[in-house]
Amino acid sequence: MKEGHIWPVVIYDLYAYRCYRMILFAYLSLTVFTEGAVALRELIDPKITHEYEVEPAVTEIYSDNRITLLHNGDAYFPVLEEALDRAEHGIFLETYIFENDHTGRRIAEALRRAALRGVKTHLLIDGFGSSGLPKTMIDYLEEAGVMVLLYRPHISPWTLRRRRLRRLHRKIVVVDLRMAFVGGMNIIDDMEIPGQDSPRYDYAVSVEGPLVKEIYASSRRLWARAVWSHRLRLVWNRDHQRPDPPPESAGHMRSAFLVRDNFRHRRDIENAYLQAIDQAQSEIILANAYFLPGLDFRHALMAAAGRGVRVVLLLQGKIEYRLAHYASRALFGNFLDAGIEVYEYHQSILHAKVAVIDEHWATVGSSNLDPFSLLLALEANIVVDDRNFALALKDSLGQAIKAGARRISENNWRSQPIMLRLLCWLSYGLIRFMTGIAGYAPTSRPKTPGRQ
Repeated sequence: MKEGHIWPVVIYDLYAYRCYRMILFAYLSLTVFTEGAVALRELIDPKITHEYEVEPAVTEIYSDNRITLLHNGDAYFPVLEEALDRAEHGIFLETYIFENDHTGRRIAEALRRAALRGVKTHLLIDGFGSSGLPKTMIDYLEEAGVMVLLYRPHISPWTLRRRRLRRLHRKIVVVDLRMAFVGGMNIIDDMEIPGQDSPRYDYAVSVEGPLVKEIYASSRRLWARAVWSHRLRLVWNRDHQRPDPPPESAGHMRSAFLVRDNFRHRRDIENAYLQAIDQAQSEIILANAYFLPGLDFRHALMAAAGRGVRVVLLLQGKIEYRLAHYASRALFGNFLDAGIEVYEYHQSILHAKVAVIDEHWATVGSSNLDPFSLLLALEANIVVDDRNFALALKDSLGQAIKAGARRISENNWRSQPIMLRLLCWLSYGLIRFMTGIAGYAPTSRPKTPGRQ
């Protein structure tokens, strides 16, 4: 099950609302009219601006960590497998997609080996993203002692509850409170797409040091919630009587763990981006697979470009999901007018969700900059404040831009057929419509008095 396929589920919800909630039709029509008018107005008139306020990202910063950048599956999966094979006490693995392919079976065998030698092994997979994982694979894991849970497995299109759209999109592994992995890579082959010549372009990081404790606590809390929903509280309590080993210092990097959930951390990841963008002085490089941010985010980028900051966007060039692809391109005109450099990656499928700002602030994680990630899904990112790490990520992105991306020029963009530009606007409006009808469309926040 591919990540972009969440949108058909949203469309099913719209159909269900229309069939069974006719009482709300007048209200929804007003919402559509308002959102559509705002969407067309802001796309047609690039001079329209919205003042915004950047809420401070209240996140604990941990020092003395070692964060290692892992580019693509060739770097990630061997290190992950080795860590699983060294596990002695406990493993938590969360993923949106767990595919029954070569990579999936390889990691499944590592989980089985850990469970068979007595390691408490937890596998939490999304009920939608991993709906294609055969029951025989789950049974195979459970026979060895791996505890497997599906996050929100009930995905009937006729269910009218909005919470069914809140998917587990995090990609986290925690091993013995000694090492953790966070990033954008699912448990799936890099070359999974037929006809693909180059591996999917993505990143993860390995984490060692005090920050691991924070990641472990988050994974344990989410597992507890999943257990509760499956009415397995006795299993949870029995499996966690051993005290946690203390984390150890592993390096000198300052870093933080950010999550997006539907409770106390709804905007933590977005606010961290906005705060870093607002403070940028020289350069912002952002690579994102599904890019359709809200007004605050877009205007923060344009404001940065307006004060002389170089802003570079590396976005998906291949058409993987048409609606998302054309909706994202509807924003290009305003970005180009603001002096933002826009590149589309064509060498393979871009799946990265990373950024580098001023060669010292960097983030790697699972969160796209679209309504699904920013308003619905459970996400997790690592923020690193370290010059060497940021430079390594910047160099990697620079190579990708040089070798596999094409820059969108303003002249070429303006000369596109009007029907193609109209298609982009309609796609953008449709996603805005779906977001608003689901009740998640955010409003612009008022600017704080005295803010410059």
